[in-house]
Amino acid sequence: MSRFRLYDLNPEQQRAATHESGPLLILAGAGTGKTRTIVARITWLVSTGTPASKILAVTFTNKAAREMKERIAGMLTEEQAADITASTFHALCMRILRADADKLGYKNNFTIFDEGDQLGLIKKVINRVTAKDEKLDPGLAKNLISKAKNNGWAPPQDDETVIGAVYSRYNRELHALNAMDFDDLLVQAVKLLNDHPSVREKWRGRFSQMLVDEFQDTNRLQLDLVSLLASGEPPNVCVVGDDDQSIYGWRGAEVSNILEFEKHFPNPEIVRLEQNYRSTNQILTAANRLIKNNPRRRAKNLWSPNQGGDPVHVVSVPDDKTEAEFVVAEAGAIRNASGLPWEHFAVIYRMNAQSRLLEENLRRMKIPYRLVGGKSFFDRREVKDILATITCLVNPQDDISLLRIINTPPRGIGATSVEIALEQSAKAHRSLFDTLTDPAFEPEVSRKTAAAIRSFAEDLAATRIHLLTPGADACAIVSGYLEESGYFDDLKRSCKTPEEALNREAGAKEILNALANHQSKRRGTVQDFLDELSLNREREEDKKDDGKGVTLITLHAAKGLEFPHVFLVGAEDGLLPHERSKSEGTVDEERRLFYVGITRAMKSLTITHCRNRMKFGSAMHCRPSPFLKEIEGEGVHAESYEDIMSKPVAEEDVAMSFANLRAMLSGD
Repeated sequence: MSRFRLYDLNPEQQRAATHESGPLLILAGAGTGKTRTIVARITWLVSTGTPASKILAVTFTNKAAREMKERIAGMLTEEQAADITASTFHALCMRILRADADKLGYKNNFTIFDEGDQLGLIKKVINRVTAKDEKLDPGLAKNLISKAKNNGWAPPQDDETVIGAVYSRYNRELHALNAMDFDDLLVQAVKLLNDHPSVREKWRGRFSQMLVDEFQDTNRLQLDLVSLLASGEPPNVCVVGDDDQSIYGWRGAEVSNILEFEKHFPNPEIVRLEQNYRSTNQILTAANRLIKNNPRRRAKNLWSPNQGGDPVHVVSVPDDKTEAEFVVAEAGAIRNASGLPWEHFAVIYRMNAQSRLLEENLRRMKIPYRLVGGKSFFDRREVKDILATITCLVNPQDDISLLRIINTPPRGIGATSVEIALEQSAKAHRSLFDTLTDPAFEPEVSRKTAAAIRSFAEDLAATRIHLLTPGADACAIVSGYLEESGYFDDLKRSCKTPEEALNREAGAKEILNALANHQSKRRGTVQDFLDELSLNREREEDKKDDGKGVTLITLHAAKGLEFPHVFLVGAEDGLLPHERSKSEGTVDEERRLFYVGITRAMKSLTITHCRNRMKFGSAMHCRPSPFLKEIEGEGVHAESYEDIMSKPVAEEDVAMSFANLRAMLSGD
């Protein structure tokens, strides 16, 4: 039975939730109950007769999709909630392509290349197409190819430029390997829907209502996908977003998609959510003053019915060393006075490098903290090794994965033999595995190497048969294969310390546990498991972080989060806005980034800027960010570090600090 109640919503949320048909643009300001409104709309649609299976909700991250599903489950019956499709863009595209990729010349069991796979292939391509005196950084090439794909630029027909030649060859090699990278999932899905009306109508018929979250972060391809899938006359598409929080232009997001929504979906209903449920009015007033300086935006004015709150505190400090000491001391003072857990505090900065001094001071004061955005679990060596092994067991034609495991652990198949096989496979347009296992290849290598290749191929083939048998215990089969190959012993031998060996072993166990859990809960294929992990590791924001303590986080990573007490550090010209933004004409996006930082704060916000900052070992003079001038006014209090330090401490504050310190030491 539905637990949906309209009177739980404010008037604007109600209007958005109960929109009947046609295009709907929900402009949801920071902290205005965006997810609640989306869930309410989905629930209302179901309660008024739309079949749950006809509703498609598209998000940017798996985490957002899971959260939406969980909240929907609390409002509808279990069956209805299960029937609603809540998916990321990439997962949706994969679903579309798995069914009909053959119409584009792919096999439907195509492989998905992650970033490491892409770089590996691009390096090979660069070596093949460039002359000795030509150089091209593989990382730069990958970024340029990604940008080209997201902008809809086809590979050039000639090879006049090095990057053009690399782009063309890379695309051809990907196709030959029956593989797609993450950008291809969008590119090829849009191509499939564009070029094949029957496929397009099939998917339009599947969904009668489409909802898109974080629409301000969409790029051109994602907009095209939404337009191709939206059904109805006029189309029943609801997009939710906030142009004031569009901060991913460097990643291809186009704020024009939300600013010019009417061009793509004429005569939409537009609803503005402005009542904020997160921050004090002091914080919201500063945010409103700042963002109104962006000339190209949809007008919004955040407000809260809750009056009061501390003023926004802007503090000028002598240098970055003092800044870190001050922020840590201030957080400690608030914590001592309030008894709040450290998880209520966050320090937000523009660049990752700014965390070092903060970490040093937190460690010195023995304050727990978590650094958001560390090395991804999926970038760990042992995890990539095991995923490559599973991939080869499912699809031996995957050259990138085969190259990773063919001599890990050592099997007596040397690099020279592999290089010969690679050259022959490229000339014959065959996979590396097919080349290695062709009897015609044996004369190219020594008898010992040929025997090692045969043994490896036979073990792989035998294990593959077991793994792909319906009902097989995939985790046990993969674990057994790794154990018999000597992988775990080799992993331990490669570690410099016992601690590293324990960590590597834990990483290996974790990925095998994930395979076992997938089998027990999802009952999907091993390929489904690999697909899911590919999508999960695409975006760092999907990674679950259960660390405790003060949060250290960049402005970009902080979007979507909230903390009672926020310290926003480094508000200096050249850092925020970043110097590069001035020459690139993206100061407006930097202002939006600052706005995102301000609106993360719930109860208190302290902004610091340095008069000097260490750069390349020398103290460099800094100017305050011009954004600080824009937030000046009632509710914003500016002072210097020296003024603060010269103030006498009130007796009651001292007594409160000692009382809290005693409570901490006694373990209360």
